[in-house]
Amino acid sequence: MQKEIRLFGKWDYTGVTIDDAGLKDSISLYPMIYPHSFGRHAGKRFSKDKVNVVERLVNGLSHFGKIYSKNTGRMGGKKQRVIKTVSTAFDIIHLKTNKNPLDILVKAIINAGPNEDTTRISYGGTVYHVSVDVSPTRRIDLAIRYIAEGARLASFASARPFEETLADEIITAASGDLNSYPIKKKQDQERMAMASR
Repeated sequence: MQKEIRLFGKWDYTGVTIDDAGLKDSISLYPMIYPHSFGRHAGKRFSKDKVNVVERLVNGLSHFGKIYSKNTGRMGGKKQRVIKTVSTAFDIIHLKTNKNPLDILVKAIINAGPNEDTTRISYGGTVYHVSVDVSPTRRIDLAIRYIAEGARLASFASARPFEETLADEIITAASGDLNSYPIKKKQDQERMAMASR
């Protein structure tokens, strides 16, 4: 009998559901124990969608340095350390909610991903801002970016450990709390897009 694969040996993939039909094909829940594919998807077009969503979160958190710089500081390029941070954050999520952290993360990404964005169009020497729909892959990228930014800013603003702020950011985004940093960023972006229609 084959043993089922669980994330970090703890969290089950089978009960996780993706409620958003638009993101169903883009959020990958490919079973793996350790979220590290060693860059096998790099250089292949659209293969980012096949990367496990937890690994995408880990990659998004790897840009942890000073508040506004990306690849410097204590998390820049240290993937093993970030994976350990995410594992601890998942334990905290489970303790606080008593639910599967994978399910909470998927809900947070669905809630934090903006549906509309603006783009610049130059027409006759004049630049216009036009509202456009966001592709599913970019929705996931932006949601992960906002979650990582929110956790980073909350950790810089207090003496709490980063694992705790990350867990809180994922929980509040999953519940759709309007005080959550990712939800605020999503609403600001959609408000600007609505004004540019």
